[in-house]
Amino acid sequence: MNTEQKYWNPVLETLPREKLHSLQLKKFRRIFTWTYENSRFHRKLYDEAGVTPEDIRSFEDIRRVPKVEKSMMRDIQRKDPFPYGDALCVPLEEVSEFRQTSGTTGQPVYQADTWQDWEWWAENWCYILWAQGYRPSDRVFLPFGYNIFVAFWAAHYAAEKLGCEVVPGGVLDTQARILKIEELRATAMMATPTYILGMADTARTKMNIDPTQLGIRRITCAGEPGASIPSTKKRMESAWNAKVFDHAGATEIGAWSYECGHQPGGMHVNEAMFLVEIEDMETGESIEEPGRKGKMVITALDRIGQPCVRFDAKDVIEWDPEPCPCGRTFRLIKGGVQGRADDITKVKGVLLSPAAIEEVVRDVEGLGDEYEVLVDRLGDIDRIKLKVELIPGAEDQVKSIEAILKDQLRLKTNLGYRIDFYDYGKLPRYEVKAKRFKDLRKK
Repeated sequence: MNTEQKYWNPVLETLPREKLHSLQLKKFRRIFTWTYENSRFHRKLYDEAGVTPEDIRSFEDIRRVPKVEKSMMRDIQRKDPFPYGDALCVPLEEVSEFRQTSGTTGQPVYQADTWQDWEWWAENWCYILWAQGYRPSDRVFLPFGYNIFVAFWAAHYAAEKLGCEVVPGGVLDTQARILKIEELRATAMMATPTYILGMADTARTKMNIDPTQLGIRRITCAGEPGASIPSTKKRMESAWNAKVFDHAGATEIGAWSYECGHQPGGMHVNEAMFLVEIEDMETGESIEEPGRKGKMVITALDRIGQPCVRFDAKDVIEWDPEPCPCGRTFRLIKGGVQGRADDITKVKGVLLSPAAIEEVVRDVEGLGDEYEVLVDRLGDIDRIKLKVELIPGAEDQVKSIEAILKDQLRLKTNLGYRIDFYDYGKLPRYEVKAKRFKDLRKK
């Protein structure tokens, strides 16, 4: 068996659609039955809806299964079996991994995984890394704080499983991480888009090091939509002279999608391991046709410790009508994850996605990587302010930059903005998930 055969799974990744649908239905029935029989929380939910494992015979039947939201998981945790509560499907002694959500949208949710689940996590990441060109010859630097959040933990083990050399940079500060990349000649790394841009900025402005000369060839991002936003991807690739790839995952779900080496303008859903549905954000109607955005409802088909069955993830996605030239039959979501249903808000009666603002700001020359958006209300009138930084030397371009910003923002978001300019380095910096969009009306 050669290396290519060992690490790429053409049997599943190129499975004909009808066989893939059959596999998904079979797996859904299996995980639904397991969950129904072993989770007190899910059993009560399903009994109240009048749905049993015997009822699941088609994809239409799957849509009768009640959805689970993060708030429901928060309500049952911190109870016996402590701290997971009634959704745990295995004896407590079989739990080998603890993780929790970041808590950016409220009280963190605890996630219990068995060792089988953790092997499944790593296998999902193997799909991601191999599709993005990671090979045993790579030396992978992981510049994230190893913590209770899942972040790139599973990516670490997947890279090892592929035979890559892994360098953990957990307790190092940013400058020490850059020096270690330089010292060891690392070829790949993984972080949030915010931190990838922040590392490049630190190397240039504080260390007089050109990040394009450090030898990083590929970068995998997560945690934010940035790597699927063309202007942000372009900035990262230019800053490091490397290919930048996106992936999407979540603590409660798993690593469910990935951009492949062809970079088709979207991400493959790992349909051998997950069942992804798209629902209209207002009516809940199922969306199968391409070109319509909706929120994602997802099932992890093989996770047993604390299952994820029809989880209302609230990620906004749409199906791509075109197949990927890579040959995988796993469907693409066009433009990756385009935001969260929770983040899409009405301003002056217009639906606004923060990702649309990022796409504009990151495409304007003369601006730094950081920005901030503030929405507030004066009386009954919504107001929206955009704070941006000028790079050194662009101070005399304020009027032209402001005109470009206002024109493009009006075109992309149908809204008018007040633009405030700041000196470079004055806006907040973030190392993990950025908090650039602030809706002060909610206070």
